[in-house]
Amino acid sequence: VQLVESGGGLVQPGSSLKLSCVASGFTFSHVDMSWHRQAPGKVRELVASITKTADSTNYADSVKGRFTISRDNAKNTVYLQMNMVRVEDTDVYYCSADWYSGFKDWGSGTQVTVSS
Repeated sequence: VQLVESGGGLVQPGSSLKLSCVASGFTFSHVDMSWHRQAPGKVRELVASITKTADSTNYADSVKGRFTISRDNAKNTVYLQMNMVRVEDTDVYYCSADWYSGFKDWGSGTQVTVSS
């Protein structure tokens, strides 16, 4: 299993950013996917999740109405569209493959820094 995130960077508050996570090594369309974030010294937290067929999504309260998770099963890719970003959205963002057993495979993360 390999998950490769991209799209992070330095952005100003109020702007937008789109993260991508390309998956390989497994049947992407059979697995739910999620985005998480973690700051140094803090617990990794769930940002958003999406079912394997994209019929259901879930968001942390802190990002509802601003972030959108989506996936393209033909491209083995899950996305996180981040709008109206805030300084407190600064974190390393990780995607995960969420297996039915409860086990998760993780990518190596992409840094998002929101600063003026």
